[in-house]
Amino acid sequence: SGLYGMLGFVILTVFIAGLMVGRTPEYLGKKIGPKEMRMATILCITTPMVLLIGAAVMCLDPATVDSLNNAGAHGFSEVLYAATSAGGNNGSAFAGFNANTPMINVVLGFEMLANRFIPLAATLVLAGSLCARPKVAVSAGTLSTSNAMFVFLLILVVLLVGALSMFPALALGVAPFIMQSTESLLVLCFNSSLLKYGGDLAVGAMTILSSVMQFAMLPLQGIAQGAQPISSYNFGAGNAQRVRQTFWLLLKVSLGYALVLWACIQLFPGAFARIFTPEPELVAFTAGVLRIYCGALFLMGIQIACQMTFVSIGNAPCSIVVAVLRKFVLLLPLIYLLPHLLADQTRAVFLAEPVADVIAVTGTVLLFSSQFRKALRGLENDNKS
Repeated sequence: SGLYGMLGFVILTVFIAGLMVGRTPEYLGKKIGPKEMRMATILCITTPMVLLIGAAVMCLDPATVDSLNNAGAHGFSEVLYAATSAGGNNGSAFAGFNANTPMINVVLGFEMLANRFIPLAATLVLAGSLCARPKVAVSAGTLSTSNAMFVFLLILVVLLVGALSMFPALALGVAPFIMQSTESLLVLCFNSSLLKYGGDLAVGAMTILSSVMQFAMLPLQGIAQGAQPISSYNFGAGNAQRVRQTFWLLLKVSLGYALVLWACIQLFPGAFARIFTPEPELVAFTAGVLRIYCGALFLMGIQIACQMTFVSIGNAPCSIVVAVLRKFVLLLPLIYLLPHLLADQTRAVFLAEPVADVIAVTGTVLLFSSQFRKALRGLENDNKS
């Protein structure tokens, strides 16, 4: 299946390259005609079409939602992975996903058959059509398929077809992935700067602060991911009022949780520090900088609610923008800039976090207010028409 799948992409590349340079599309001495292109197209798009349609059908079944280990974006990844694995005749699934409901069994079984026999039938038709064509002599207008340029074009076509086919589904999880993956880079930058200005004690405190921040953010992300399927369903159903109500409820719950946690940290920072270390010196230093580092923690309730709602209404690019804005555009430069502007350089590094949070949340609220209203107006206009 891998060989004839690649042959489909080769014929597609020959046709596209021939159109680009004005040469006759030929492969193995045979002209590529409309029938061959139809079969090659079926070869290339059958797999992504079957996978995405199968995943969508499974998501429509309430039993599938009940069998998920996670109802948020990761839950969709569980369904999409199961569909992809079955389509590749592998049959594996994420841990915690109950891939044993009537709907899932029927859909995955259909995917195994369709992804095996539809490309196989298209390949046989393609081979028969090429065999029936007369062999043509190599001329100056024949596109070479044995040089590095053609290999590059082939790789480009494979990547483009794959990206255009799967990117809409993959984009649903890009924003949370960026949020999580960039944390490691930020911790590295924090530690290098703190080691320079505050020594080992400051680096040790930063380890505790990162743990406290994870403790704070995981419930927030869980709340937001729990609301995301509700917003997405109602947005897809054209129910603008329910989308609006879901967002405001999510905002109230997230902001309320963040405010309570922020107040506890400001009132009892030493208690949080002693959870992770018994050393008096480290506890005393951490308690002082914890108030600074988490000074704008309550605003993260707004940030998470807006960011996840962006994904729910199909505006993943804006969600990525606000995630990148806070961490790369603001926080990363502030880690190195503030120590040169303030007298207490060690505390200036910790101050970068709340400063970045205040600016980022302000920008997020402004962007979200315009995009959210625009999306809901679009839904309401569609309903009227």
